[in-house]
Amino acid sequence: MDRATGLTIPFTVVTLYYLVFGGIGWLILQWDPTLSEYLPIGAISNVINDGPSQSFQEVILSGRTQAVTNISTLTVAIIMAIGLMVPVSWVYILTHDPREVDASLIQTMLILPVIVAGIAMIVQNSIPLAFSLAGIVAAVRFRFSLKRPAHALYIFTAITVGLAAGISALEVAIIVSLIFAYGSMVVWKLDYGDQLDGPFLRFFTGRSED
Repeated sequence: MDRATGLTIPFTVVTLYYLVFGGIGWLILQWDPTLSEYLPIGAISNVINDGPSQSFQEVILSGRTQAVTNISTLTVAIIMAIGLMVPVSWVYILTHDPREVDASLIQTMLILPVIVAGIAMIVQNSIPLAFSLAGIVAAVRFRFSLKRPAHALYIFTAITVGLAAGISALEVAIIVSLIFAYGSMVVWKLDYGDQLDGPFLRFFTGRSED
């Protein structure tokens, strides 16, 4: 998509998606309020309230992170993680030339949070298991190359959303998805960092137009 095109339509579409996605969840909870107990939320506030007196290991072993503990909650976490990554994938398509769009990267953005959420469930209360899993992953030695360094941001976003959902910190996943989607569109539209001959940058760097 050309940068000359306004962001009105993309902003509107992304905003409507978040509103509809959140509205469906709200309607489901209104229909059956007992389903709220399966929402993967609240972990971050509990970790913060524990204060600096406890180490990370003590917090994990005490179960205060409220990580996913049943299949129902894990299912909700996975659905929410995928849903939150859909607009991020749209932003990727918007901000890249059609000839450079990598379909495998888009698919990875949608599926990676599922894997990460599952891993978070597996290692939720076991430090030895977490280290064992890390060793297995290191032994497999996954290798892949990204066409552009900026693509790594989308992978990290997918990991963050999946991990947040998997440890019952869905509120973090929502904030990350929102800020990344809107922030990426704004930065792309402004072409920030590409134009280095503006008056402010000349004043800031002390460089002439030449």
